[in-house]
Amino acid sequence: MRSETISIADVLAANLCVGCGACVLDAGGTAAMAMSDDGFLRPASGLSTGRAEAVCPGVALSHESSGGCYDPLWGPIVRTATGFALDSELRFTGSSGGVLSAISLGLIESGMVAFVWQTRADLDDPIGNVTGASRTRAEILEAAGSRYGPSCPLANLGDALATGEVFAFVGKPCDVAALHKLAVIDPRIDRQIPYRLSFFCAGVPSRHGTEALIRALDTRIEDVKSFRYRGEGWPGVARVMRHDGTTGTMDYNSSWGAILNRRLQFRCKICPDGTGEFADIACADAWYGRDGYPDFEEREGRSLIVTRTDAGDKLLKKLIEGGYLSVSPLPVAEIEAMQPYQANRKRNVPARRAALLLCGRLVPRFAGFGFKTLALRHSWIDQARNFMGTLRRLLREGRTR
Repeated sequence: MRSETISIADVLAANLCVGCGACVLDAGGTAAMAMSDDGFLRPASGLSTGRAEAVCPGVALSHESSGGCYDPLWGPIVRTATGFALDSELRFTGSSGGVLSAISLGLIESGMVAFVWQTRADLDDPIGNVTGASRTRAEILEAAGSRYGPSCPLANLGDALATGEVFAFVGKPCDVAALHKLAVIDPRIDRQIPYRLSFFCAGVPSRHGTEALIRALDTRIEDVKSFRYRGEGWPGVARVMRHDGTTGTMDYNSSWGAILNRRLQFRCKICPDGTGEFADIACADAWYGRDGYPDFEEREGRSLIVTRTDAGDKLLKKLIEGGYLSVSPLPVAEIEAMQPYQANRKRNVPARRAALLLCGRLVPRFAGFGFKTLALRHSWIDQARNFMGTLRRLLREGRTR
């Protein structure tokens, strides 16, 4: 299939959609997105557009230039550090050290942006997500913490752009990558969104995963008043509050490790960018390790911080000087101990893509991600194992062409 003929329908048929909403930005916004039978946000089946190649991060991503500072595992790097928000409430409420929340607050209070476009829990659907503007500290606190479910922050981005104001964007790596692609065809993006912030993402779980988690907390969906996946400590717990005032909790290792991450969308399993490589600043959990794996013991929050552009690094420096953040240098070599999943997934993307190719599937085009270097350095046994695992999955699902 010629790349220029790829449509949104092709992306959906190949199960490569990430659900970001970029393709419906000018075609109905959130009204053009719907929850699929398998629990993911997808553009409406009647959507007719040939914009996939231009805007869809699911089908193609490329780094035009590494700028001479590209790490094959971790992407563009200006600075790596650990840190936390000096505002103790932001640090406690956020999923790790509250750094993204502190950056958002600093941007607003300094007047560098009018608002931050970010995702939070839907008040009308507490296990769902909505994206909108945060203009105050209270709204940033309301949006703090991870939301491990489908969201489409670009679908209604037109509402933010229509204000004519300058704002910051916070989203998943695929959302920021889509924003990067949109900027090529829409001059408003660069004009109005000077700062793009992201976080390391292990994949988007289906809504059905959250429903299973709620059931595991002995709660009916209709009885949920509010729900948090994480936060209020590090790593914090999944917490449901019921309409009758009672609560139920589950530790992070059980909620994410045993339930949510078993229900990830397929495109996430071949993602070349779980670490926000197209962002100005990307943050993650700076996990403490034990025996080569994070221990998830409850501690005061600590974030991994990667500045990826000069603009992002200057912003970080300004917010440190402004008293928003406490930051300590971190050697790049230490990131893998904090984020082993991200390292392993990126190393194995070429093998998983090869399985797609063998099955005659539409294969995403990824350029400038350092895969040749990673493949040569990585265990051939592990690559073969990932190739065969992906091949078996594709054959089992009957999605070969």
